[in-house]
Amino acid sequence: MNPYEDIISLPHHRSATRPQMTRQDRAAQFAPFAALNGYEAAIRETGRLTDTAAELMESSVAAIDEALRVIRQRIREQPEVVVTYFQPDERKAGGAYLTVTGRVHKLMEYERAFVLHDGRTISFDHIYELTLIPADKK
Repeated sequence: MNPYEDIISLPHHRSATRPQMTRQDRAAQFAPFAALNGYEAAIRETGRLTDTAAELMESSVAAIDEALRVIRQRIREQPEVVVTYFQPDERKAGGAYLTVTGRVHKLMEYERAFVLHDGRTISFDHIYELTLIPADKK
């Protein structure tokens, strides 16, 4: 004989003083609980890959210096350039290489940087490659 046979056919109990919980509220009781707030974000941040800044060869440094010299001479024309530069990561060691095309709006010699028309400031020390676009190629 089944030990619950005497109660198996009885109706399910319903409280007279409390409303019945909806299925959604009942399911929420079993939702995952994050005991450590921010832990998942910290794991993702640790796993995010960054590049390290490459050491430039002397010939590359000379080519960048020459391009900067031409930009200094033609700054009133606001020459268009293609620049690949290293953007240091704000949160961890390393960074990423970005390539942008734009017009040089201003040279900041003391800060060793230039500003493009879109407002982006690029440090001379982070430039990996710098190419001027000739005026007749536009």
